[in-house]
Amino acid sequence: MNIKPIKIGKKFIGTGHPCYIVAEIGSNFNGNLSLAKKLIKLAKKCGADAAKFQVFTTENLISRKGFEQKNAFQKKWKKSVWDVYKNAEFPRDWHTELNSYSKKLGIDFFTSPWDFDAVDSLVKLKAPAIKIGSGDITYLKILKYIGSKNLPILLATGASTLEEISIAVKTIKSTGNNKIILMQSVTQYPSKISDANLKVLQTLKNKFNLNVGYSDHSLGSLVSLSSVALGACIIEKHFTLDPNMPGPDHPHSMSPDSFESMVKEIRILENALGTGIKKVEISEKQTRIIQRRGIWSIKPINKGEKFTYKNIRCIRPDKGLSSSHYEKLIGRTSKHNLSEFQPLTKKDL
Repeated sequence: MNIKPIKIGKKFIGTGHPCYIVAEIGSNFNGNLSLAKKLIKLAKKCGADAAKFQVFTTENLISRKGFEQKNAFQKKWKKSVWDVYKNAEFPRDWHTELNSYSKKLGIDFFTSPWDFDAVDSLVKLKAPAIKIGSGDITYLKILKYIGSKNLPILLATGASTLEEISIAVKTIKSTGNNKIILMQSVTQYPSKISDANLKVLQTLKNKFNLNVGYSDHSLGSLVSLSSVALGACIIEKHFTLDPNMPGPDHPHSMSPDSFESMVKEIRILENALGTGIKKVEISEKQTRIIQRRGIWSIKPINKGEKFTYKNIRCIRPDKGLSSSHYEKLIGRTSKHNLSEFQPLTKKDL
């Protein structure tokens, strides 16, 4: 399988390249521009490659009447669903300022745009990528519109069937845009580890021949780390100043300390993954000798005397002839006088 890397900003995303890590700030800026900047700065400090927000207007995204009855997750909210969404809105006039601020810090800035104007804002900023949230995977009109902008697309696939993903991919590709990264996700907040379905990463990779990532809503870093081990080239995690702050996304978000630890663990894991080529590592060269068996004399052997099970044995370390030749030596004669516990070499045969 030959999946081409995709360039996001100055970085290539795909096999053989470092995992691209997104700090999903979402609504965790709590309506405060200074907090939004602080979170971007912290995300950079913690090793994130990108800081991401979500951009929508409540009126164009949800039905007030449709959410009069809260679902299980929303029942935790003290305010109405409508008010929670209103308080989470990302002010459109922040785009330019936060984009410039991110550039100064050396971190990518982009969003999940939930309407066409929000898409246009990203295009004007020359954003490095666009994230399509799981909730819009069947909204083919916006998929086609986003695809037509020819930016790399992170397509979240939470709560989706393979058929729905296939239609979404075809819709985006119909615009000529093949720069798609499929993001496995579980749309529950937080999501259960048992629902992670990590093996689907390989399913998506094989079926669509696209790079894959994981938008992780579980607690901790286990799912994210496991995803990298299974080939995820992007990890997205919710990021907050403090998980105890008021707001819908804070409780399932990572603090700066935990996010930084996750990033460090991912980088260590990437080194551990290696190249896939089985070889003797430099660090193993001495261990290889002391742990393997060589063929040794276990008593004095005279020149012309035959090697037998009683005068030679396979013991450590592996000096001279390897133990793999032991049976072939039985019955052959010694070319030299050998002392007790001397490693045999080809010259002794």
